Amino acid sequence: MSEEPCALKRTHLCGKLNRTNVGETVVLMGWVHRRRDLGGLIFIELRDRSGIVQVVFNPEINDDDTFRLANKLRSEYVVAIKGRVEARPEENINPELPTGEIEISGLEMKILDSAKTTPFQIKDETDVSEEVRLKYRYLDLRRPKMQAILGLRHRVTKITRDYLDEMGFWEIETPILTKSTPEGARDYLVPSRVNPGCFYALPQSPQIFKQLLMVAGIERYFQIARCFRDEDLRANRQPEFTQIDIEMSFITREDIFQLVDGLMRRLFNLIDVELPAEIPVMTYAEAMDRFGSDKPDLRFGMELKDISEAVKDSEFKVFSATINGGGQVKGINFKGGADTPRRTIDGYVDYVKEFGAKGLAWMSLKDGEIKSQIAKFLSSEEIENIIRLMEGEEGDLLLFVADKPAVVADALGNLRLKIAREAGLIPEDTYKFLWVVDFPMFEYDEEEGRFVAVHHPFTAPLDEDIELLETAPEKMRSKAYDLVLNGEELGGGSIRINNRELQEKVFTALGIGEEEAREKFGFMLEAFEYGTPPHGGIAFGLDRLIMILSGSNSIRDVIAFPKTQKATSLLDNAPSPVSEKQLRELGIKLI
Repeated sequence: MSEEPCALKRTHLCGKLNRTNVGETVVLMGWVHRRRDLGGLIFIELRDRSGIVQVVFNPEINDDDTFRLANKLRSEYVVAIKGRVEARPEENINPELPTGEIEISGLEMKILDSAKTTPFQIKDETDVSEEVRLKYRYLDLRRPKMQAILGLRHRVTKITRDYLDEMGFWEIETPILTKSTPEGARDYLVPSRVNPGCFYALPQSPQIFKQLLMVAGIERYFQIARCFRDEDLRANRQPEFTQIDIEMSFITREDIFQLVDGLMRRLFNLIDVELPAEIPVMTYAEAMDRFGSDKPDLRFGMELKDISEAVKDSEFKVFSATINGGGQVKGINFKGGADTPRRTIDGYVDYVKEFGAKGLAWMSLKDGEIKSQIAKFLSSEEIENIIRLMEGEEGDLLLFVADKPAVVADALGNLRLKIAREAGLIPEDTYKFLWVVDFPMFEYDEEEGRFVAVHHPFTAPLDEDIELLETAPEKMRSKAYDLVLNGEELGGGSIRINNRELQEKVFTALGIGEEEAREKFGFMLEAFEYGTPPHGGIAFGLDRLIMILSGSNSIRDVIAFPKTQKATSLLDNAPSPVSEKQLRELGIKLI
């Protein structure tokens, strides 16, 4: 139901009123958050985007029509209210509301629209399923918590734009309908009606175009870019997402670091987090060696320790045979974990198997004794050296994996995180930034039987490693870098190849022949023949950044209209079938 058109004009926002407004007559508009009838007085909590304020209707003050309307109000009715701002008595002040020191004495009201009973309450704490929240996303977004997240997202993008503008960057849009190119994930394809049998691809990133902008002499580009990847989704991934995309000419890696440092300081100032004087830098090799991850969480210790030298001749063949076969043995020290129940340790064994490890050995240092199923296969000297290398003390639990280096890193790196989360070893409200550099240039894909780019095929190799391109590409390092925060990759980038000859050699190493390179990247290779400046860039996942800044647990909470893990929209049921007529126009037949 709606009443007659409203003649009232909004003068203030609900959440912006305070004691300085006492005595003023205001007109507010918003949603009824809650209604209470207390002994003849009707109390309304009125909500708009700015917050909540209490409104009181009193039959001794209001005329019959106004009080009748107030009595009809229910949750989520949309209303306009004219009233006088009054100070609450000291005993009635609500410290939980920014407007808790005042209330509005209602004088006049119009119902702008009524509302059905909502499928869940519009409040921050709700136990309704995520499926219901996503189906009624327009209601979910009314919750103050969700509105605060979208407000934060707006401020982050505005600060980013303002900062990069100060730094001399231009914001330039790049095409959404592009050519399909191999960039690591599956493209979303869009059929062309006017070019039958041909397809556009939605961009996985603006990578090629931002490099072409450097060839074009733009020198400093950025974009809050929409990106699309048709891949199997994990918990915090979306098929369409947003990234802060940056590219610069005539720069070094250190110039990128300095630019990003300034941006991060401004963004994290929003939540009163101060960055260190200088963000530390760690090579990929060191990160994998110490933490088993290229995005290490530095908020706690439990680093990986190599005990291969101490057990290479051991009678415990799981260790010695692995080392003699080119593998390694590493461990982590769960400080104070000696009382961990055996069933929990068995759970750790099953967990590391998920990452390819064949098993997990352990030693418990408790009551001056060593409790372990492997101790009987080790000499006293070997045990002593293991404990020394692991920095073991009374009360510790030592855990070991023996396997290929990649498996050891993956298994122990993930076990390290699991134990830290479950044992409460990760301090809250702590932010540890890290630059990880010198990533491998290539990795070998067993299924495809060829090398693939670790980042993307336009990443430049370290100058001193170029000579390995044709002889030992697996040993090459690249000018790639990632910014890591608390075990999450905030963003990544690289210095790019700006020479056609080197780019073609990299394509060859990747198994991309001359004809395929010309077909997929011919326009880019040709552009490189007309004078290409040294350039590089970086891209940040805006959604993940907002998730961290807002303290959210899910990336879906920081996107206005997200997809599920099956890449579907419960709100509008996308994707959905289309008509036969549309398919015929596109020359597509379903099989």
